Amino acid sequence: MKQGILLLTVGMMLLTGCSSVPTKDIQIETQANPKINFEGYTTYTWLGSAAILRDPSGQWEPPEFDADTEIRYLIDRELRKRGMSETTDNPDMMVTFAVGVDMKAQQIKIDPKTKMEVLEDVSAGGLLVIFIDPSSGFVTWAGVATAKLLEQPDTEMSKARLDYVVTKMLKDLPKK
Repeated sequence: MKQGILLLTVGMMLLTGCSSVPTKDIQIETQANPKINFEGYTTYTWLGSAAILRDPSGQWEPPEFDADTEIRYLIDRELRKRGMSETTDNPDMMVTFAVGVDMKAQQIKIDPKTKMEVLEDVSAGGLLVIFIDPSSGFVTWAGVATAKLLEQPDTEMSKARLDYVVTKMLKDLPKK
């Protein structure tokens, strides 16, 4: 009986821990080329990545955290779950991503007192993941995620939010 209560308590703690990652601000959209048969894609290679950052005070990325490496790891993981493998020899598709961060972005909001539109500072970011057919050069699939960014997040929170984004984004990749 005590073991059952202990397991239930640990299980509840794990569920609570998982749900503590804020994701309500994250929006994800994906689009697959309807003319592409994804069944033939079993290998991929990395084309590269890009970053556009406007973060003058260095608040977005914790000092000990490398977002590019983490994103690449997560995409690799999700593609491997789908039975794909990385190769440099005649790949079926090429993978690339871009990260955009603007810690000084502005958005319009309604001032509750005056009911007028005003500008407010907001930290915003986006992740774009693209798969390209190497033989045609056409984009076969694209996913984009946008979110408000947490100022001075810790490494674990950053990893958890990126994990959520990449997992959810690639879940929409057409099945083999």
